[in-house]
Amino acid sequence: MTVEVALSVMASAGVTHLLVCDEDDQCTDSVTAAQLAAVRDGSAYTDHLRVRDVLGRLRGPGTLALSG
Repeated sequence: MTVEVALSVMASAGVTHLLVCDEDDQCTDSVTAAQLAAVRDGSAYTDHLRVRDVLGRLRGPGTLALSG
């Protein structure tokens, strides 16, 4: 899912966090709308940027890392 689509889905659902799952439907991480918006507003953003591609950049204080 691209960053823009994720932000649109989150806005439509009225949520502030998105759980990120792997191909086995196991939750592996989460991301906030604010974090995605910051990535979208950055100079390196393209409309092809996918959420999974930016998770490494977003991990840090305030980011929930889920373990299974």
